[in-house]
Amino acid sequence: MTNRIAASREVQRADHTTIHYTISGPADGPTLAFIHGWGCNRNDFDAIAGFLPENYRVLAVDLGEHGDSRSTRDVWTMEEFAHDVKAALEAESVDDCVVVGHSLGGAVAVEAGRILPDVVSHVVALDALHYLALFPAPDEQLAKTLLQPFHDDFPAAVRGLVEGGSLEDTDPVLKDAYFEKMSAVRQPAGLRSIEGLVHWDMDAALREVKQPITVFAVRAILTQEAIDRYDDRIRFVPVDLGSHHFHVESPEGTAKLLADVVSA
Repeated sequence: MTNRIAASREVQRADHTTIHYTISGPADGPTLAFIHGWGCNRNDFDAIAGFLPENYRVLAVDLGEHGDSRSTRDVWTMEEFAHDVKAALEAESVDDCVVVGHSLGGAVAVEAGRILPDVVSHVVALDALHYLALFPAPDEQLAKTLLQPFHDDFPAAVRGLVEGGSLEDTDPVLKDAYFEKMSAVRQPAGLRSIEGLVHWDMDAALREVKQPITVFAVRAILTQEAIDRYDDRIRFVPVDLGSHHFHVESPEGTAKLLADVVSA
C-alpha cells in the first residue's frame, strides 16, 4: 500500500461556487480523476488511492454542495457537475486522464467525457449507468413517480436507495453509515441533484461521447436486460467486491480494476 500525501486545494467557479479537491502523485504520471456519488464525498476514494501505483496522479473532487464544496447556483444537472470536475482538472493543468465516477458520479463522468473530449481518454463507472429504472431518461409521469418519495419523506427515500444497493450479506453497520452520510446531504442541492439525475438523458449523452466506457457493476444487481441494451456502447464487467458502495468496502480490489484499465 502506498503512503500517499494528498494536497487539499480549491478552485473558484461562477455562481459563488468553490470546488474542493485533493491531489497526489507526480504530475507526469497517469491521472485518475474520481467523482463520488450522490450524497457522498471525495473521501470515499482515500483508501483506493493508497493501493494505486506510486507513479499515478490521483485527483478526487467534491462536487458542488457535497463534501467541502459550496455553491449557491440554481442548476444541478449532470453537465453542471461535470463543469465542477473540469474546473479542478484545468486548475491542475491535466491534459489526459481517466475519469472514474460512482453512482451519480458515473453520469457526471460521462458528461465530463462529453465536454472534455481531448482530455478524458476513458470513462469508468462504478456500479452506475445500468439502472434501467433511471436510464434512458424516463417520461414525465415515471419521473414524477420516481421523485415523489423524496418530496414526501426524504430520509425514507434515502433509506430505500441504500437498501436497493445492498446485498443480503451487506453489514447493517455499513448500511447505516451510508444512510447517515447520504441523508445529511445539503439542501436544496440534494433534492435538486436527484432530480437532475432522473431527468438526465443518458442515451443522448452516449451518442456524443466517443471515449471507451467501462462499467464495473455489482454482479447481483446488474441485469442481462441492461447489458443487452447498452453492450454496443459500454463494456460491462460484473464484480463481486461488495454492495453498491464496493469501492469503499473493497478499495484494494477496486484499485486493481482501475490499474488494469489504465495499463490497458
